Amino acid sequence: MPAPDSRSPQHLAPLALRGQRIIVTRPAPDAERWVAQLRERGLHAEALPLLEITGADDPAPLQAAWNRLSDFAALMFVSGNAVKHFFAARPALAAALPEQLRLMAPGPGTARVLQAQGVPLAQIDTPAQEASQFDSEALWQVVGARAWAGRRVLMVRGQSGAAVDAAAPGRQWLTAQFQAAGAVVDFVVVYQRRVPHFSPEQLKRMEDSRHDGSLWLLSSAEGLDSLPRLPTGDWSRARAIATHPRIAEAARAAGWGVVIESRPSVDDIVASIESLNT
Repeated sequence: MPAPDSRSPQHLAPLALRGQRIIVTRPAPDAERWVAQLRERGLHAEALPLLEITGADDPAPLQAAWNRLSDFAALMFVSGNAVKHFFAARPALAAALPEQLRLMAPGPGTARVLQAQGVPLAQIDTPAQEASQFDSEALWQVVGARAWAGRRVLMVRGQSGAAVDAAAPGRQWLTAQFQAAGAVVDFVVVYQRRVPHFSPEQLKRMEDSRHDGSLWLLSSAEGLDSLPRLPTGDWSRARAIATHPRIAEAARAAGWGVVIESRPSVDDIVASIESLNT
């Protein structure tokens, strides 16, 4: 007879949900971290990244940004991957970050990555843990009232083929807010996002997921672009949890039958899964 589970009942998903299959689409290694957290709750989670992250083709602009940190009042990191690639390029003899420099994150996940890089929490601006969303709009509520006129802000971002992610609505909106407040906004590309090469097994998993009751955990509208052609077909019976309203809107536009929204925390996602299964 198996030993009773030592974890608290509050930590585990309800028994009825523990056979639910969850497909985590975040890029590696974030996908593996999310899979581990969901499995700790007793859910059957698996990783199927819809995007892969690589370094920027041209490292020169990134090195130049490190050499002129004192020019900036703030750095805005679009994601944890932006933080990792930015700090990975830190020159060996680089001085400490200027004390007056603010480092901004759209959510607590990115803020935690900044702290892991040695940035003091007091130097980080990010939405509160209880914020309804973690995005550019929520970040602006934290920093928008400051005096930005004549100050420089560096957006640390990614690139997808020929398109940079500052063209995403949230990034574009935040850039416009800073400019309207009188700031000068610069940009530096520190990583690239690409569609992975999917194995035959992964393609079959995608195909099966459209009708076998699996739940996709969608964290990027861009990642959805991989799916209509890999494989082609009808997604009207597919189910998904989207971690932002814009991602949910993109999934519905792509023909997904059931799409619900959730804050990007494990507790909220488990609660959303429960709501779909009751």
